[in-house]
Amino acid sequence: MKARNVALVMTAALVVYLVLLADRAIQLVRTGTGAGVALGVAVLVLPLLGVWMIVATWRSGLRIQRLSRRLDEEGDLPDVSDLPRRPSGRVDREAADAWFEERRAELEQNPDDWRHWYRLAYAYDIAGDRRRARATMRRAIDLEAAQSKA
Repeated sequence: MKARNVALVMTAALVVYLVLLADRAIQLVRTGTGAGVALGVAVLVLPLLGVWMIVATWRSGLRIQRLSRRLDEEGDLPDVSDLPRRPSGRVDREAADAWFEERRAELEQNPDDWRHWYRLAYAYDIAGDRRRARATMRRAIDLEAAQSKA
């Protein structure tokens, strides 16, 4: 199953859960008791937060996909198929670190090019640093958006 289809199924399941949770919150508010209303309002925050998280995640994913398509059209999409892998399928740590250093050196030569930020984010990802990969990808998205407006 493609990653997008898995994301759609997981989002649908989460939406069902959030609707059920919101229903419970409304039932608690309708009890009219102080504790019921307070608990209902507190529980109602969770579905609202969940909807915000779903929207933010999908927006980010669509933006990253747009950048990926642009790089693919330009023939510049990062390729790590030749890097050695562990039995688990993950890229070997030393190879990932070396590939990362190459991407970082490229970025230092072109710090204002979103393409290099995208590649660095990908390097962080294969090195296992998801937090930095997300932050770096946000930088790539922002730079690309600024360049598209100019």
